[in-house]
Amino acid sequence: MPKFLHSMIRVTDVDKTIAFFDLLGLKEVKRFDSEQGRFTLVYLAAPGDEDAQVELTYNWPPADGSAGETYDGGRNFGHIAYQVENIYATCQTLMDAGITINRPPRDGHMAFVRTPDNISIELLQDGRLEPAEPWASMPNIGAW
Repeated sequence: MPKFLHSMIRVTDVDKTIAFFDLLGLKEVKRFDSEQGRFTLVYLAAPGDEDAQVELTYNWPPADGSAGETYDGGRNFGHIAYQVENIYATCQTLMDAGITINRPPRDGHMAFVRTPDNISIELLQDGRLEPAEPWASMPNIGAW
């Protein structure tokens, strides 16, 4: 039987992306730097759930000093989903840190946000909460 190992996303700023996922409760569990390949891999997981990891891949800028890679969704994928204990509290924590809630949890169950590299993250409530303000009246912002 196959076993899920991780999802990989390419990032342009490791520290910013780790800070974003830290707001969701994910912690770094492993890091690998390849001088020869000129890349860094950072693996993040929710405490107690190290079997479901996100691999952040940072491709270093070329040694010749030319510009590094940028990503505009072409090599990204749909979204990563995380179940949270309280979607309202999680979204408030993200908003307090300056993160835009692209699709607010109007229904008490689902929200979408984006990482610093514009990768869509789906947040799903463990169970359902009753719709509540200000979330129930908040409009969508941008795309997710």
